[in-house]
Amino acid sequence: MEFNALLKQANQIRKQYHALEEKHHGKAWSVEEDALAFLTDAGLVGRLVMDQQKSWPKPDSTGQLEHKLAECIWWLMVIAERTDVDLEREVKCLFNQLEEKTK
Repeated sequence: MEFNALLKQANQIRKQYHALEEKHHGKAWSVEEDALAFLTDAGLVGRLVMDQQKSWPKPDSTGQLEHKLAECIWWLMVIAERTDVDLEREVKCLFNQLEEKTK
């Protein structure tokens, strides 16, 4: 799937979650709350990597690292959309900069 199609799907899913938030809590999460959710998941990635590397075992963690990595990407796509960042352009720019630094 192309990057723009993934972005579109990510944001469509987020809209569905906004509807659930409004239903259950009376309002959709702010972009700040989305950023906090991302940071929480990013912290969990660190913990799950420690588990994978056997430096801090976590029971019943099979498949969680993969899920949290993907979820972090989803959050970043959502936050980029909500803050008017052209994520595809910025990722391409970053990759070009990183490649130049390794030459």
